[in-house]
Order: sequence, then C-alpha cells, then structure tokens
Amino acid sequence: MQKAMTKGLTIIDKDYIRWVADLGTRYRQTQIKAAVKVNREMLRFYWELGRDICAMKAESRWGSKFMATLSRDLRAILPEAKCFSPTNLLYMKNFYRLYSTRVEIVPQVEEQLANRTKSPSSVTATTQQVVEQLPERENAQQVVERIMTDIMSIPWGHHVLLIDRFPNDPKSALFYVRKTIENSWSRSMLLNIVDTGLHKREGKAITNFTQTLPDETSDLAQQLTRDPYCFDFLTLRERFDERELENALMDNVTKFLLELGTGFSFMGRQFHLEVGKQEFFPDLLFYNTRLHAYCVVELKTTSFKPEYLGQLSFYVSAINHQLKSDVDSPTIGLLICKDKDNVVAQYALESYAQPIGVSEFQLSNIYPTDFHSSMPTIEEIEARLGQITDKK
Repeated sequence: MQKAMTKGLTIIDKDYIRWVADLGTRYRQTQIKAAVKVNREMLRFYWELGRDICAMKAESRWGSKFMATLSRDLRAILPEAKCFSPTNLLYMKNFYRLYSTRVEIVPQVEEQLANRTKSPSSVTATTQQVVEQLPERENAQQVVERIMTDIMSIPWGHHVLLIDRFPNDPKSALFYVRKTIENSWSRSMLLNIVDTGLHKREGKAITNFTQTLPDETSDLAQQLTRDPYCFDFLTLRERFDERELENALMDNVTKFLLELGTGFSFMGRQFHLEVGKQEFFPDLLFYNTRLHAYCVVELKTTSFKPEYLGQLSFYVSAINHQLKSDVDSPTIGLLICKDKDNVVAQYALESYAQPIGVSEFQLSNIYPTDFHSSMPTIEEIEARLGQITDKK
C-alpha cells in the first residue's frame, strides 16, 4: 500500500505523502459535487424547456413536426450541444408533464384541506391520495421544494427510464426517484428494480408492528418489509426444500440483501443459540442499520401455518435476551412463506407480543425435478466418440 502511494512522487516523506493523498481525495469529492451541480442545472433547464413547450401549446400552434423543427434550430445556434435531438426534446416535455402534476397539486391540496371542515366534499379522491403521502409538519411550499430537490438529484438517463415506464404515474416515478437517491442505484440497477415492481410490494407484509413497536419505529419497520419478496435471481428445481432455498439465497447473498432492502447487514445462517440446555438454529439473522435492530428470518417452502409463528417468536425473544443491547431497538421476526392467507396471518399475529411480519416469496426460474439437460454430458460425448471409432 505504501509503495502504491509513493509511486511517482518526487518527495518521499510520510507527511507529504499523506497530504498529497488527502488532496487527491478532496479533488475527487469536488469533482463529484461539481458533477451533481451540473446535473441539477441541466435538469432545471430541461424542466423549464418542457414547461415552455407545454405552456405555449407549441405542437398544436406550430405543427406536428415542431420537435424536429425546434431541434434543427437549436442545433443551428448551439452546434456544440448534443442534447437537442427531437426525441430528447419530447422527453423534456414529458419530464415536465409527469412531475408537474405532482408539484402543482400540493398547494391545491393544502387549500382544500383548509376548507375541509367547511366543505368535506371539496376533498377529491386524487386529493385524498396525495394527503395520505404528505409528511406531517410540512407545509405545501416545503413539500414542493423537497419534491423538486429529489427530481433534480438523479441523472437524466434515470428520468428517461422512469418516463418510459410511468408516463402518467408520478407517484410511482417519484417512489423510484427517492429510492435511487437513498441507494445510489445505477441506471441498470434501477431498471432491474423497476422490473420487480418494488413500488407495489414495499411495506405490504402482514405485520403486528403497530401493536408491538413504538410509534417512531413501527412505520419505518413496516416500510422496510416487502410482499412478496422477489427471488427471481434464483434457479431451483420444482420440488425444493427449505435448506435448498436457504443455500441458493446464500449463494446469491448480494442480490438477496438488495431484495431485502436498505440497511440490512448479514449476521449469519443457522445462527447458533443456546437456551437452557438446548441448541436452536434460526435460518437467517440480519441487523438493520436504519432500525438499529436485529431481524430474524425464517424460510418456509409451504403455505403459512399459524404454528410457524410460535417458533419465530421464540427466536425473537432469545435474540432480545442474548444479543440485543440497550441501544438497540426491539428485535423483529420475519416469516417468508411460499404463500399465505392474509386473514389467517392477521388473526394469528394478534396473539403475539413480539413484532413479527409475514410475507410470501415468488420464483420464476423453476425446472422440473427430473429435468435432463439438452446438452450431452462428457460421458455421453466420450461414448459417442467411442462408437464412431469402433465403426472405423
């Protein structure tokens, strides 16, 4: 490491080497900040250009080929610019159209909420949907500023992908904007996550968190759940058991952690617990850095049964006694089954004092147990070659 740092340096002195290394780090950080700032300014320009096109009703005013005309004229006066293709101009228009519906409705929501007691009928269904997502202690202006800051914080290529996937669904598009910011997703990673339908699955597990966790923890814990969990990155035979599922997840632990969500750190599989004179081995143990809590995961390749919760509840209690510190939040249990009856799961959870969630998993890459590859084995090839040689 020392040789790598000193290679090419004129002065070989530890203070000088440390200072030069620090300068390199600071310069790279400055480059990143500059790139983020340039991205925001560019996106703001795209937003304003899209807004102008919409406000002037440009296409109906100047004809159906307006985008091609504007592209040609902009490139004539700005030959060094590479962003004014007809396709990109259309994306700029749709960029504004997609997110402006969300930005513009928030002040309307605040006004309608102020009049709600006088005229309850003034709160429309669309307004109600927005109300349910507005954070407490934020006025309309703060909400708009936060949305605009988020929009301007991810690259243009990410927005192009979201515009294609959610042209008339700003709620879902903004969901992925925030997730991209939280997780620093590349465009290809974002595409993979969008394909799993995360916006429809996040926070959907059946849980008893509101009854068993403090208010400040229960909402975040619920948000970190998913239902179903998407294990499409696995390839398993048709009749697989729990150990095979666990092995496959461990072979793909990076993708598994990505599917679990933000903040999960892997602590171990078949985690050894001693209680009294007996040994117990919960399937998987994680620690979540956002919740500051342990999370015990049990895998079941069968449909949900109420008795599964007893074992998981015991594991949660044991972790609380043996691993949880005073600064940790209560341990959470997560049961992931092949499928479940939501009503049965909800009823079963009501009788437990430990915080537990129940979800399903889904798989797409399944092959029959008696599957025989179409490619010949080495032995088959050698036997065939032997037959050919014998004939000669």
